[in-house]
Amino acid sequence: MKQHSSQKNESLLKACLVLPTYNEAENIESITKAIFAMQSNIDTHQLYVIVVDDNSPDGTQEIVKKQMQKNPYLRLVTGNKVGLGDAYKRGISFAMSTFNPDLLLQMDADGQHDPTLIPKFINLANDGFSLVIGSRLVPGGSTPGFSYWRKFLSIVGNFLIRHLGKASNVQDCTSGFRCIKANLLPKCNLDGLSTRGYSFQSLLVCELIRNGAKPIEVPIIFKDRVKGKSKLTLRDQIEFLVSITKITYRYSEDFIKYCLVGLVGVVVNLGAYLLLNRYFQIPLQVASLIAIEASIVSNFLFNNYWTFKQRAKKLSMFRRLVNFHIAAGISGILFYYLFFLFLTSVLGINDVLSIICATATGTISNYTINSYWTWRK
Repeated sequence: MKQHSSQKNESLLKACLVLPTYNEAENIESITKAIFAMQSNIDTHQLYVIVVDDNSPDGTQEIVKKQMQKNPYLRLVTGNKVGLGDAYKRGISFAMSTFNPDLLLQMDADGQHDPTLIPKFINLANDGFSLVIGSRLVPGGSTPGFSYWRKFLSIVGNFLIRHLGKASNVQDCTSGFRCIKANLLPKCNLDGLSTRGYSFQSLLVCELIRNGAKPIEVPIIFKDRVKGKSKLTLRDQIEFLVSITKITYRYSEDFIKYCLVGLVGVVVNLGAYLLLNRYFQIPLQVASLIAIEASIVSNFLFNNYWTFKQRAKKLSMFRRLVNFHIAAGISGILFYYLFFLFLTSVLGINDVLSIICATATGTISNYTINSYWTWRK
């Protein structure tokens, strides 16, 4: 009977689930057992679980090694703690070179992802969807344990990634619960993706979509972890904001032009102010307002005739100018000034770092509004 079962398993396609861990001794045994319990509901693929542990000091590796003695489909990959992205890269590389799998799955080891959805993910992959995502942002999905800050990051971040990273057909670009057709991965430039926090997930989605992935999202309830501590840090959250800029730079020539125009606007602002205040002796209160308006108008003209030159002008020149002013006000007040106050006053972040984050957020939001409203395609 065992021989017959072994021959059956060898005839199945392979599905490798990469499971990054760090200090998950309280969760690792229960989660791997729950994953393998799904094998009886999967007729087409044999599940392999690859635990990628960043040298956890709590004994996670020892628990996995004991399980491996009883389970031939469990593997362990170790390495120094660099970040989630680095762990995934090591796990994906090991899976591809060792098993040449048909599917590759991603999942958290903290119990926040429901293993019972794995058979559904695989069935959808068999039905022609090359990227199946456990989504918190589609109808039926939710994040009951998220703080307001994490919800803000998730909603705004996913909106920007969807539009700037050209993944508009995916709602939840940062979800860590996925099933991917493995033949897409060699086409993706994984070396250029972030090595630390969950920004790796968003960058990978953009790479997969860019290389022809056909996505579908399955609603999930992303609950609080029951055991262990969350690995999400403020540094990871800041890196996520920085990664949005990387995504935009990588996939949008228009954004690069837009930033260059912004630098010209700074020069125009400063030059106009110095000319009016120093040479014509106009009071600084008036000179600064005129200089701001001069920079806004110059930015508008450069963007209209250079950055978005190739786009059909669906609005009149006057209407585009009005929209550009409105976008500047929204970005300046909401995404720069209020965000800066939130970072400094509420989170207590250093003012210089807050200025950098607020400037990046304001620039990206301003570009997004104008790209999809003032000069919409």
